[in-house]
Amino acid sequence: MALKPTIYKVKVELADNDRQCFESLATTLALHPSETLERMAARLLAYCLNAAPGLEFTRGLSTVDEPDIWQHDMGGDIEHWIEVGQPEHQRLRKACGRARQVSLYAFGKSSDTWWRLNGEAIAELPHLQTWQFRRPEIVAVAALLDRTVQLSVSIVGGMIYVDNGRDSASVEPKVLCAAE
Repeated sequence: MALKPTIYKVKVELADNDRQCFESLATTLALHPSETLERMAARLLAYCLNAAPGLEFTRGLSTVDEPDIWQHDMGGDIEHWIEVGQPEHQRLRKACGRARQVSLYAFGKSSDTWWRLNGEAIAELPHLQTWQFRRPEIVAVAALLDRTVQLSVSIVGGMIYVDNGRDSASVEPKVLCAAE
């Protein structure tokens, strides 16, 4: 029998001063049995950084033809494809062919090595932006998450501040490559 995902109910009061986006978001996140809480925290941060009408989490790790998060236009075309982790170059190339905008948020113990090995080829892909979340910062955000949680997320000058009412953490995404 397959293990079922763990469900997290998250309410976010988002104040993205960099994009002038102020929203109350309510979302349900499924933590896949093979996924870490840190990866789910990185997905949540990517979602907050790109909050827009129609942005949604996909079915997740078990679906190879979908990113972690995406946004479709009114015609059903993929407007924005958002990956979290350390995907292969071929996957990103395919995403760049399917979506108008592609964003990647790399993180993990080996993300520096992954970028050193793959960064040059990835940076050549069209309309792709890549950031890196530092592992200790993601671990701190993951520690703020409960199965039901209300977060305050503020984004100012590229810094992300996350607070759950008891504790807080900050994340400074590092730009690895910017879109053309």
